[in-house]
Amino acid sequence: VPAAWQRPYVNIFKHFCVEEWKRSAREGDVAALTDARLKGTVYRIRGFLPASSYLQLPRTGTQSLGLVGRYLYLLFKPIPRKHFVVHLDVATEENQVVRISFSNLFKEFKSTATWLQFPFVCRAAEGSVGDCVARTSKRDLVGAAPADVRWTCLVLDLHSILSLYLNRRYSHLKGVKLCSNLLVKTLCTSDLVFIPGEELT
Repeated sequence: VPAAWQRPYVNIFKHFCVEEWKRSAREGDVAALTDARLKGTVYRIRGFLPASSYLQLPRTGTQSLGLVGRYLYLLFKPIPRKHFVVHLDVATEENQVVRISFSNLFKEFKSTATWLQFPFVCRAAEGSVGDCVARTSKRDLVGAAPADVRWTCLVLDLHSILSLYLNRRYSHLKGVKLCSNLLVKTLCTSDLVFIPGEELT
């Protein structure tokens, strides 16, 4: 059960004051921009190699976010024609740290006792040339993001991922590393399932 301050959700960027860069780290080409469509600040992370440009929370690997929400929400947009990587370090109830990564660099799912790698397929906008190619060939476009890639709200059930793939019990989110090339608007944790467009009651 989350601590009272973590209900109903924690906006990680706001709670840890990312814009001040005191409790987070950045390396390479990381910038805060205003997105006209979303009407707010987004973080652009870009670079030739994912490992060389990133935004990391908390600042060091010895610290922990300590966020116990079961669901992680990430509102992001891959940069067109580029690859990106996202790493989530989660702790199990047995005090083991497991890294969950997803990327459009990965061609297939891979797992070890401490690392789960999920391929991320960037779908083209519905009705676009990229979408038509994917439908005609009956396959998704793997690899670099298409030119008309859209904003995506990704929801990860951290509890279920650990249980299903490693037979481990989720304790908390320890750290996040967002690596080039992507734009990120929001990063949240919660024990509630939110559906985009619905209001909280």
